[in-house]
Amino acid sequence: MKNLWRALPFSFILLFLAGCGKQNLSALDPRGPVAEMQYSLIILSLLIMIFVIVVVAAIYIYVLVRFREKPGDNHIPKQVEGNKNLEIIWTAIPIVLLLILAIPNVMDTFTLAETEPDEDSLVIEVTGHQFWWEFEYTDLGITAGQDLYIPTDTRIIFDLEASDVIHSFWIPALAGKQDNVPGITNSLWIEAPEEGVYQGKCTELCGESHWLMDFKVIAVDPDTFEAWAQGMAEPSEELIEPADEVAAEGREVYEANCLACHAVGGEGGNPQGGPDLTNFAEREVIAGFIEWDADTEYDGEEVSALEGWLREPQEYKPGNYMPAFGHEAIDEDEMASLLEYLDTLRVLDDE
Repeated sequence: MKNLWRALPFSFILLFLAGCGKQNLSALDPRGPVAEMQYSLIILSLLIMIFVIVVVAAIYIYVLVRFREKPGDNHIPKQVEGNKNLEIIWTAIPIVLLLILAIPNVMDTFTLAETEPDEDSLVIEVTGHQFWWEFEYTDLGITAGQDLYIPTDTRIIFDLEASDVIHSFWIPALAGKQDNVPGITNSLWIEAPEEGVYQGKCTELCGESHWLMDFKVIAVDPDTFEAWAQGMAEPSEELIEPADEVAAEGREVYEANCLACHAVGGEGGNPQGGPDLTNFAEREVIAGFIEWDADTEYDGEEVSALEGWLREPQEYKPGNYMPAFGHEAIDEDEMASLLEYLDTLRVLDDE
């Protein structure tokens, strides 16, 4: 029973770590060539370690049993030193194991380091901010925030940068981690053979809300991606001049309060501002992690998650640079029209 109580803390640690899979942030379910290469190296390393553990444990058990002290046997075993054959064996085996691990490591390292774009590649500049992600499609002339759209079966090259502190870009199902360092450009490439939504995250402690710095990679077929890119580059007039009266009033509220930091259809925003909002209503979450259909409370009243975020952003992401828009800045009627306008910001048709 005493030993059971000693094991209890470790049980809690394992239970806590099990919860880390909630967002499917696992490198053990590879979905692309880069992740598959890295996964194969993980498995190879694991097999080598298991082999070493089994061999050492077997030798230990053999020696323990073979040379154990027997009742009535008090003689001192013959003392020996030096055995050329054994020394060669236990020197050669680790070298062979290291070579088995090193050769594929070196080969894959050179393969992953090939980040020069070709005519079929798509280059995306990824900038980490406190605490959101900016994606600039340099060849297409468009910028997106939080949701990273990519075409399937296409080599995607990321040029990674940071605007403030060190961040780290990680899409576990598609590739390993790479740092975003201010003043330095790091690169990596991925390829998504299947359509789907892949969870991404910052893995470098970058401030108070580092743990909320999530993003999504949305892999779609090339035709859908082309339609999305076209909609981002040349959004409909409805986004700029909504036909709906309430949404039009919301556009005016947006221009008065949000245009300096957030762009819609290429209008507004600044390099140190917030994410591009052109396709804001297509996102599954607000601010990278807040569910759209969630309700919250502000000033004693129940409000939508989006309104709660606009009213008190520091309550959701402490340390971010989003200003708070209380009732004195945007009254209830203006907020209602702004929410209506934000809900129109789409570039893909609903299916």
